[in-house]
Amino acid sequence: MANTSAVYARIDTNLKENAEGILAQLGISPSSAIQMLYSQIVLTKGLPLNLHLPRTKPAAIGGMSRAELDAELTKGVESLKSGRIYTADEVDAELAREFGI
Repeated sequence: MANTSAVYARIDTNLKENAEGILAQLGISPSSAIQMLYSQIVLTKGLPLNLHLPRTKPAAIGGMSRAELDAELTKGVESLKSGRIYTADEVDAELAREFGI
């Protein structure tokens, strides 16, 4: 069995619940997150915090109502009418920048 020690900390209840909700979405237990943080502190000799969920998700057509789909299509038509046109490469770059896809 591994040689382990307990770490105790008191933190705000809402902060704990919010953080644990995000960790659950990432598939990481609170204990694993602390282990990862400590390991990175040792490796980098600092606080390298960069684990996060995307701020927004691209809309999936299958999950949209008819009204939502119509609204999105209308925005696209208005964009074309106003002269805002994007190449496929520009769209790909924006999706990669905003959503990591």
